[in-house]
Amino acid sequence: MVVLSREALHESVVDPVSASMNFLNEVAGRYPEAISLAAGRPFDEFHSVADIDKHIQAYLTHLRERGLSGAAARQLLTQYGRTNGHVGDLIARMLDVDENIQVPAAAVMVTTGCQEAMVIALRGLCAGPGDVVLAAEPCYVGLTGAARILGVEVVGVPESPDGLRPETVRAVAAATRARGKTPKALYLVPNFANPSGVSLPVPVRRALLAAAADEDLLILEDDPYGLFGLDDEPRPTLKSLDSDRRVIYLGSFAKSYFPGARVGYLVADQTVADAAGRRTLLAEELSTVKSMLTVNTSALSQAVVGGMLIDSGFSLRAVNQAKIAFYRRNLNTLLASLHKHFAGTAVRWNNPSGGFFVVCDVPVDASEALLEVSAQEYGVLWTPMRFFYVGGGGTHAIRLSCSAIEPDRIEEGVGRLAALLRR
Repeated sequence: MVVLSREALHESVVDPVSASMNFLNEVAGRYPEAISLAAGRPFDEFHSVADIDKHIQAYLTHLRERGLSGAAARQLLTQYGRTNGHVGDLIARMLDVDENIQVPAAAVMVTTGCQEAMVIALRGLCAGPGDVVLAAEPCYVGLTGAARILGVEVVGVPESPDGLRPETVRAVAAATRARGKTPKALYLVPNFANPSGVSLPVPVRRALLAAAADEDLLILEDDPYGLFGLDDEPRPTLKSLDSDRRVIYLGSFAKSYFPGARVGYLVADQTVADAAGRRTLLAEELSTVKSMLTVNTSALSQAVVGGMLIDSGFSLRAVNQAKIAFYRRNLNTLLASLHKHFAGTAVRWNNPSGGFFVVCDVPVDASEALLEVSAQEYGVLWTPMRFFYVGGGGTHAIRLSCSAIEPDRIEEGVGRLAALLRR
């Protein structure tokens, strides 16, 4: 039988950071009774199988009202479809209602989760061997993992405790060019970032847009958590502030609807001109990349999401009020539990204004080995922050998530974590 050398496989297969999510899933599978303060998934009880058929029927009604015959509607849902998807117009309406983002439907590409949107954007923008992407660090492993698969270098831009600073972006871009590389884009999560939980003030958002213009960078704005603030303070997306179409907006229905639909989207309304002067939208040009990845996003999943948008009046904010209240309560519970168990100790944590995550600095090496002890002997899971650093870091920090469990389990989980750290 053939035996392959593991060292001969692509670096993305053997890279420990890229494999971090598999490691967490494996540990969780071996200790199913452990309380997970590691999982960043939505709370299960918000999802109903009955909603799937309800929303498909709403979408079919929408198609009939548009004048499609039964045969045409059947073909739309059961056959290969348009590469960039068939609910882009509905997503564009939702972005207008909820985020004050006005883009044509042709600028919206419907993707198989936001992860595919990241891969498509990276592949389309980074054309040469010297092209690199800057990313706020600590950085979501989905972005760094996608870049590793594509062979695209990610250059970390260190966050301050208050988030990404425009002057740091400028300095890192300059240093990157000084070593012969070309920074093409800056990736960040401006609302309640994963993993740091940080949300950027509006003046900083405007300053980052100005810095990106000065440094000739596009911005990849990832916004999975924007709905889930602790208050109703408006937090405009970078895309809504984008006056010169510098922002490519990455979105997903995983947190606002349900992850199993696997529907995300990419908004790329930048103009692309060829040598002959022909002009198109970037989303249209990137369709060639998508066609070689997944051909098209599941038509059935698009129909489910399309029906949900129709039923919600194209407002995720309106239809997610119960989730918003639940996640607010959970984050407040997590912060209160940390204060109860760790006030006056060497453990420090940040205070995010929303989202799913809190970062704790701990006076021990937060290694995979310690996580194994935590799961086996104390029955609690968390995420080592070292997974989120490109060039090393986060060795004495952990990420805690509060989205997937009830408040009483959060309190119990923090108590178990306190027992581990006392030891």
